[in-house]
Amino acid sequence: MYVLSNNHNQQGPWGGCELTGISLKNGQHLGNLGSILLCGVAIVLSAYLILKSERKRAAVGRREMQLFLLGFIIIEIAEIFTVGEFPLSPKVRIAFTGIHIGMIIATTWVLLMNAVVGFQILDDGTPLSLGLILISAAILLVGTGYITLDTGFSWTGKFDSSYATPNRNIALYVLYQLAPLVFLVAFYVLEAILVLRVLGEVRPMIYLTGAAVLFALGQIFSYLISPYICNGTSGKIDGALFETLFTLLSVLMLWVFWSSITEDDWPTVVPQGSYP
Repeated sequence: MYVLSNNHNQQGPWGGCELTGISLKNGQHLGNLGSILLCGVAIVLSAYLILKSERKRAAVGRREMQLFLLGFIIIEIAEIFTVGEFPLSPKVRIAFTGIHIGMIIATTWVLLMNAVVGFQILDDGTPLSLGLILISAAILLVGTGYITLDTGFSWTGKFDSSYATPNRNIALYVLYQLAPLVFLVAFYVLEAILVLRVLGEVRPMIYLTGAAVLFALGQIFSYLISPYICNGTSGKIDGALFETLFTLLSVLMLWVFWSSITEDDWPTVVPQGSYP
């Protein structure tokens, strides 16, 4: 992570393969071009899904799903400048890293709230529902973004110990790694309960499980397989390309899942003695 490096680049005491990508002038490099292009594709497809969601006016959680997709778009924009190895100044890279990490936890929180909305505890799409989601997500975004920026810019010096071996930052670990994982698992469990017990359907679980598997594959490439890809290509590419691809496919599958449980042809129970 750039914010944990003294020079705010790939070089640090952790070693490993350094991504070089495509050589540019003055010894600079452009890395992860494939990821950059896939981020562009993800932005376009997500914008299309936002517009397509707008047409599903009777769908439960339509606005909430659009919020999730908007958050994903912002993540992909930030990822272009964080995962994508642009020759940027350290300050600009740290700023994008703060946005990137902050939006990851905020967007996964919005996704979890999508599952809660499905139970109709609050009416979906209302100012109260959207306001609660936006305010809580904004708190996570600002808090996580601040910790990331304070670590990178050393505003208070509170996180300067992160630069010393073994380069640990407990706050960022919890907010960047642990909390989003908890949100995603909770989302899956809540949606499984909604689909299997409330709707009494099985088919949507195929889409939901498919999204989970695709996301897991992306993380496997990012954390486990990436060093082998980087070493095998002499630093030309790493696992980020596949992580971006599988995450995009996971989001697309999530939208298909949401669309499948908000169809208008689900059987409706009509109370006995009521008019059709």
